[in-house]
Amino acid sequence: MIRKIPYLICLLFLIGITATAQTPSVKTTPELTEAKPETVGMSPDRIAKFDEIAGKLVDAGNLPGLVALVARNGKIVYHKAYGVANEKGDPLRTDHIFRIASQSKAITSTAVMMLWEEGRFRLTDPISRYIPEFTNPQVLETYNEEDGSYTTRDASREITIRDLLTHSSGIGYGVIDGDERIRKIYEEAGITDLFTTERITIGESVKKLAKLPLHHDPGSKWTYSEGLDVLGYFIEVVSGMSFDEYLRTKLFGPLGMDDTGFYLPESKSDRLVEVMQKNDVKWEKYPVTFYDTDYPIKGAKSFFSGGAGLSSTTKDYAIFLQMYLNGGEYDGIRILSRKTIEFMMKNQLGNIRYSAGSDQGLAFGLVNDTGESMGGLGSEGTFEWGGYFNTQYWADPEEQLIGLLFKQTQGRVSDPTSWMFRQIVISSIDD
Repeated sequence: MIRKIPYLICLLFLIGITATAQTPSVKTTPELTEAKPETVGMSPDRIAKFDEIAGKLVDAGNLPGLVALVARNGKIVYHKAYGVANEKGDPLRTDHIFRIASQSKAITSTAVMMLWEEGRFRLTDPISRYIPEFTNPQVLETYNEEDGSYTTRDASREITIRDLLTHSSGIGYGVIDGDERIRKIYEEAGITDLFTTERITIGESVKKLAKLPLHHDPGSKWTYSEGLDVLGYFIEVVSGMSFDEYLRTKLFGPLGMDDTGFYLPESKSDRLVEVMQKNDVKWEKYPVTFYDTDYPIKGAKSFFSGGAGLSSTTKDYAIFLQMYLNGGEYDGIRILSRKTIEFMMKNQLGNIRYSAGSDQGLAFGLVNDTGESMGGLGSEGTFEWGGYFNTQYWADPEEQLIGLLFKQTQGRVSDPTSWMFRQIVISSIDD
């Protein structure tokens, strides 16, 4: 305990500093505005091929609706909505708001790196230095199906902040975890995995999570993880602000991402797209299961999930991606250094991968040489991810190209739009 006193004093001092993560930049790129595809080297006729595909899929009942956006060289050249936003049949608009679920992870990672640039911590720091409950992590060894008891062993080392950013911490993902043993352990412990309308905070959930066993030793494998929820709470500890407030004041506000947040005010609730499922003949609102899909507009609104909790529009998320393509700057505001982004976009895990064609960066999946050679994924270095409710994005730095495709579905769905859209857009480059 005596060893930690100087560190805690230093941390409290840092929290007291009124540092501003974002700063005016000597570089100024314009805001995202609309332009004709041909002005940025895109073929309007080729992009329009997606119109026919999207229209047919919606008309055939494969999807209730979708919004697609394409931007190149800082210009939006395609932004269209198809189908309906809800069971009532209201037409979907490009300004409708979607639950982006795991697309929240890149935003949380960005906030972590904004604090890193202020010298608040090192990526090799153990998370237990900031959240003591993670001290002495344990790895699951055996699990008794009859009574839910289990045995563990000491992990080979502590979990670091880098581990949490790269899904290599060994922490699992509860209800969507691939290991049934971990799912049951998380359920028994009352971990809030994704979304909730209950009155709970991210800190409360993370402190319970810290006491549970890991899949494997930190840094040894890639396992999709609630590590970004842990980092959401970490941001609260380091910044001295609620996670929600930090994102609003340090990231969303400066970038003009006015429709992005954990929860929607009543004035925007009618713009939230319903999550729908397909019954035998039509699309209907998805029912309440282990969560209520209306969490962004009702309930306690107190759980700020860094891994899955945000909602946004295609335009707002395009701004976020454009900031990365600009090297960390947007409209004269510097969010991250170009050098920071350069190393964030490097493979962080060597030969440890979640798929053959993708490496793991500090905020995104990264298309590697193998992925580029597969075709249809973009240039090597393209960064990408998606969300639980059927949203996808990617951005190609070499081509300065962004693609966003937002839908809101659950259950069985015949939806080839993700790969079709990406393939068509990349094939529309005409310069």
